[in-house]
Amino acid sequence: MLILGSLLPAEWFDGSASWLLMVVTLVCMLFVIKGADWLVEGAAGIAKKFGMPEVIIGATIVSLGTTTPEAAVSVLAAWNGNSGLALGNGVGSIIADTGLIFGIGCLMTRLPADRFVLSRQGWVQFGSGALLTVVCFVAYMVSGGEIDGARLGRGIGLLFVALLVVYLMVSVKWSKAHPHGEPRLVGHEAADVKATGFREGEEAGERERGVLALLLMGFAGLVMVVLSGDGLVGSVSELAVRFGVPEVVVASTLVAFGTSLPELIVGITAIRKGHAELLVGNIIGADILNVLFVIGVSACATPLVIGDAGAKLPWIFLQLHLPMMMLMLLLMRGYIFATKKTGRFERWMGVPMVVLYVVFVGLQYALS
Repeated sequence: MLILGSLLPAEWFDGSASWLLMVVTLVCMLFVIKGADWLVEGAAGIAKKFGMPEVIIGATIVSLGTTTPEAAVSVLAAWNGNSGLALGNGVGSIIADTGLIFGIGCLMTRLPADRFVLSRQGWVQFGSGALLTVVCFVAYMVSGGEIDGARLGRGIGLLFVALLVVYLMVSVKWSKAHPHGEPRLVGHEAADVKATGFREGEEAGERERGVLALLLMGFAGLVMVVLSGDGLVGSVSELAVRFGVPEVVVASTLVAFGTSLPELIVGITAIRKGHAELLVGNIIGADILNVLFVIGVSACATPLVIGDAGAKLPWIFLQLHLPMMMLMLLLMRGYIFATKKTGRFERWMGVPMVVLYVVFVGLQYALS
């Protein structure tokens, strides 16, 4: 079986009958959808209770939850000697989050652009990616151009974790200075919200629940999304291999996509329920945390090899992954600049993002 990193034991999938895997796939789909419902309702309710913008809740609490599985998988991979997977997992998730998930969100509706948040957390998002890129290329040059000698040491990991703590503390401070978020637009936004199926009764239901109930709902939803999403990717990956799909295709599509499945499901559910701010915040926060949290904690566990010296293409991380990540982050910065007048990410903005993600997956397949 080909599962590069999973929270669930691989034996649960490769030892099961095909019909059972199909049943598991369907059950996991139901659970991941329901879990996302609970997570979004809980997060949106908490934001209203404490007077915090939903976009900041998405950039901190929700993002911490959806990136925790990636951190766990990366740390385990690093401990097991596959540190290249740990580093690639973080960068690959940023590419999927920014290109695929943000792109799909734009195609679904005109996403809100909170200027206060985008001029703060948005720059942290870009800065985190740029810092990682610089550190990786510097480590490569210091190693004398030997890919198997270039590593991110524990010192870099501690630096990233320290920056993570600072980011979370500053985010709390920013949320107090921006308690209610940007005023909602009317007109086009009303049509977009109506098209996503938002019901006013849902918002009223959130206000009726207590803080503890909302916290429990959000936590239960997070657990359901993480575990059922992991099971969904595992069962689909195993079925694809059994039905003759090349393993390289599974690795560069299903498995890579699976690490960002929680963000995707939560984002789509947030739009459907009328809380599109959560998607924007979750993408920004997840990109930041994939560098400072996922890669930072993994590097603290063991030095991370830049690229995989044992792979067929040891240079693919430096030549493809990091440049594609920075291209998407630069494109998003351009989008943020373009939202100054409208206060919205337009639908057309999703097209280049999704196209870039498809090109990225295609290049991995072609090069491999």
